[in-house]
Amino acid sequence: MQFRYHKITVKVGSNVLAKADGTLNVSRIAHLVDQIAFLRKKGMEVVLVSSGAVAAGRAVLEPSRKTDAVSKRQLWAALGQVKLISRYSDFFNEHGLTCAQVLTTKENFSSRGHYLNMKNCMTTLLENKVIPIVNENDTISVTELMFTDNDELSGLIASMVNSEALIILSNVDGVYTAHPENENAELIRKVGINDGEPENAISGNHSEFGRGGMLTKFRIAKKLASDGISVHLANGIKENILVDILSEKEVAHTWFEPVPKPASGVKKWIAYSDGFTKGRVVVNKGAAAALKSEKAVSLLPVGIVTIENEFKKGDLIRIVDESGNTIGLGKAQYGSDKVEVEKQSEKQKALVHYDYLYMEKTTNG
Repeated sequence: MQFRYHKITVKVGSNVLAKADGTLNVSRIAHLVDQIAFLRKKGMEVVLVSSGAVAAGRAVLEPSRKTDAVSKRQLWAALGQVKLISRYSDFFNEHGLTCAQVLTTKENFSSRGHYLNMKNCMTTLLENKVIPIVNENDTISVTELMFTDNDELSGLIASMVNSEALIILSNVDGVYTAHPENENAELIRKVGINDGEPENAISGNHSEFGRGGMLTKFRIAKKLASDGISVHLANGIKENILVDILSEKEVAHTWFEPVPKPASGVKKWIAYSDGFTKGRVVVNKGAAAALKSEKAVSLLPVGIVTIENEFKKGDLIRIVDESGNTIGLGKAQYGSDKVEVEKQSEKQKALVHYDYLYMEKTTNG
C-alpha cells in the first residue's frame, strides 16, 4: 500500500474520544491506535495530538464543593490525563510500539529557546521510534495563556516537527457550504490557498467537551496550508478514516491545498507566536507597500511612524499599517530605544531582517 506522506501529525478531538456522558470511548481509542500502528509499521512517522483528558476526568468524579471553571478543568485534566495516557500505552504495547506523553503549555512556545527545546524533545522521541502523544497541560495552564484548543496546538506541533500533513479528526466530515444541519449544506472537498471563508458556513460553536469550533479549525488549516503543510479535516468516528485518507481512497472530507514552497523553520515559529509579541510598530504607506511586495525586503527604521509598545532585542514585534491592520510579525534586531538613533544613521540597520519576518497571508473572498 502506497501513502501520500512520510511524516504526519494527527489531532483527535474530545467529541471523537468521549461518549456523551463524558466517559472515554475505549473502543474508538483502540481503533485509532490500530490505524496509527498500521501506519507506523509501514514506515510513516506519526505525532498524535490528543484531546480527551478533561472529558475523561469528568467521568471520574464531580468536585465536592463549588469550584470555578478553571479549578474544575484543572481537576478533571489531572485525573483524566492518567486514564487517557494509560489507555494509549496499553493499546500501543499490544502492537509492540512505545508511546510517550508530552504535556505542554502555550508559554513553552513563547521564546525561540523554549521552542527549540521542545522541538529537540519531539525529534528525539521520533528518532527513537517513539510515538509522541501531545496535549496541553490544563492542570497548570492559565486561562488567558491557553491555546484556543488542541487544534491550535496541533498546528504548532505539525509546523515544529516539519510534518507534511496535519489530519484533524472531529465528529463532522469537514467544512460545509452552510451549517451541516442545513439540508442544502454541501461538503467542501477542497479549499484552495486563495479561497476565503465560506459565508455563513462555519459555526463558531464549541463542542461540549472541547474549546474550539470549526472556525478555529478553518483558520489554522489555512495558515498551515500557506506554510506548505497539507491539512485534512475529517470525521474521526468513521471506520478506518485515517488509513483511507492517507492511502488516497475517495473519502468524504475537506482538504486544504498547501503552497508548494514551505516556510523556513524560524518563520514557522514566528507565524505561530503572535500571542507573544512584546512590541507594536506602525509603518508608513511606503514601508507597508514594500513589505507586501513580492521582493524580499527587511523593515528599516525610516519606514516606522510610531512605536506603540517598547521592546528589547530578540523580542517578537507586531508590524501594523497606519490603519492598524497587521502586516506581519518579526524578531527585533535591537531594542525600541535604538530606533530613533538608527533613523539618523546613513547606513540604517534593519529593525526586522527578512529572514526573521513573517508576513500575514491575505485571502480573497
